[in-house]
Order: sequence, then structure tokens, then C-alpha cells
Amino acid sequence: MNTSTNHQPEKLKDILVDPQSPFESLHLEGVNLRGRDLLTLQDFSNDEIWKILKTTHKLKHGGPAGEVEHILKGKSILLLFQKSSTRTRVSFEVAIQQLGGRSIYLGWSEAQLGRGETVADTARVLSRYVHGVVARVYRQSDLEEMAKYASIPVINALSDLFHPCQIVADLYTLWERRGTLEGLKLAYIGDGNNVCNSLLIGCSKLGVDISVACPPDYRPYERAIEWSIENSRESGSEVEILEDPVEAARGADVIYTDVFVSMGAEAERERRLKVFMPRYQVTRKLFEYAAEDAVFMHCLPAHRGEEVTDDVIDGPRSIVWDQAENRLHTAKAILAHIIRG
Repeated sequence: MNTSTNHQPEKLKDILVDPQSPFESLHLEGVNLRGRDLLTLQDFSNDEIWKILKTTHKLKHGGPAGEVEHILKGKSILLLFQKSSTRTRVSFEVAIQQLGGRSIYLGWSEAQLGRGETVADTARVLSRYVHGVVARVYRQSDLEEMAKYASIPVINALSDLFHPCQIVADLYTLWERRGTLEGLKLAYIGDGNNVCNSLLIGCSKLGVDISVACPPDYRPYERAIEWSIENSRESGSEVEILEDPVEAARGADVIYTDVFVSMGAEAERERRLKVFMPRYQVTRKLFEYAAEDAVFMHCLPAHRGEEVTDDVIDGPRSIVWDQAENRLHTAKAILAHIIRG
């Protein structure tokens, strides 16, 4: 059981005190994220993550749009994508537009990166043109290289190891729905991939118990496990890495899954499906072991009939569309804090 003493707002209404307040009133003493990179959630403190969640809530439920459309005025932000995207690309483009900035989309292969220019040289050049880079890449090492040589913020919009922006949206979705994160247990079932790695970090930082069930050869990134255990000592959360999905789901408030075959792993499809199915598929039967009011989460896109059945993702427990919507609101909060003028 979570015995966290980590500070959490008790009520969402305590955050939205004045729905007509300007954005400037959102800032707290000692929490300044301007100019920071977001490569993993481990880079941010508990208070800094909470600040983003609180800002998300005010941007989503606060005053008229005219009060925030100046936040990125005069700012140009590059979306540099090596992987295809629906939610991430659209949510960031709309977020930038709604905050008064300008987005520029550039595919990795369209840039000189596709012809041999180094990441370091690209980072130096981009720093002279734009105010920030939102990058979606195959290798975390490329993101880290870009951040090292760029003089502007670099935001991880997905890599092979981490997906921090997704987990900010997930945590906000749970907080918005429950009013608190205290005492919650999340069960992640399936491949120990980038989403799982970031869930381990985010949940353990904010005091959410997390149980991961995965086959032995598909465990999460070891460093993410180590970080989550370190975080749990401060937050009071519990972290478990198991093989049995039933044991992970037992008493869970959330059952979360992702695709068994991620982008870039298509050649392993048949082998992966043999390992994961049917044991790690999320079904209505699995929910019998969870809490009575447990919800289903998925970062999307879903491969229906593989990691989840239609009757779960389309059923009354599913909150996947709320997650998807909140990608927009959390993107705005992240951009507002990191790249704001």
C-alpha cells in the first residue's frame, strides 16, 4: 500500500481557484523550467512534474483562449520527426498554434541528417533558427547528442527508450478523473518498452504504485527500473516487475497496455506475438482481478485483437480517448513552461 508523504493537491478545485486568472498567476516560487530539456521524466523533480500537471489543468479548464494565445508569441518551434505520428504531431502543432507560436515540421530524412550531417552540427544550426525542438527519434542517444550541442530546449516526443510527454498526459488524465493520485495502483501488462519505462519513472515519482507484468526477455530498461526504485524510496510508492499479468492486475485501479510490436520491431512480429499472446492480452477476464472501478488505459495506436480486445478498449472502463485529448493540453503546459517567451 502506498504510504506516500509526497505533496499532492487534495482537490482539483484547489488548483483552479480563479478560472479567469492570466497565465502569469500559474507560476509558483522556485519552479522555473524555462530553457530546460525534457529528455526523460527523471530529469524533473516531483514538484516540477506537479507544476506541469497544475498548469495543464488551468490551461484546459481556465479562462478565455485570448488569455494564453500570447504565451509563445514570436516563437518558432521545430518538430523534427524520424518516426510517423498522429497524436504527437497533431497535438504539438495545435498546442503551438493555440499558444500563439509557429510550428515547422521537418522529417528526419528530409533534413541533411539523412545525408550524413551529424546530429551535433544539426543542433548547432537549428539553435540559430528556432526557439525549441520537439524531436521524435529512433535512438535516445540522438536526442541526448542534440541536447548536448543545442543552445535551445529539446523535448523528447518519443525515442526507443522513453516517451515522457505521453506519461505526463497519462498522469494528468488519472488526476483529473480521480482528483488525486494518492493510493492508486497501476498495472502495466505487456512489452517493457519506452512507454513502460516512462510510466515506471512517472508513477514512482508521484507516489503511484506500479506493477509491470512482462515476459522475461521483454523487461523494461534496467536503468528505468533502478530510477523507479530510487524514486519510490522518496515517494513511498511500490514498484514490482513480475511475469504474471494476473498478479500485476490484482487490486489495480488502472490496467495499462501498449502494442506488442513497436515501430522498428516489425521484423520480430511473429516471434513477439507468440511470446505475448494470449497470456499478456488485456481482456475483460483480466479486469475481474482489478479494483471494481478500475479503468483501462492505452497510449494508442492500438493493435486491436492483439494487446487488447475490442470489448475492453470500446467498453465503459476505457479512458483512452481522454488520454488522447489530454496530449494536447499537456503539450501546451510543457511548451508554456519550457519555451515560453
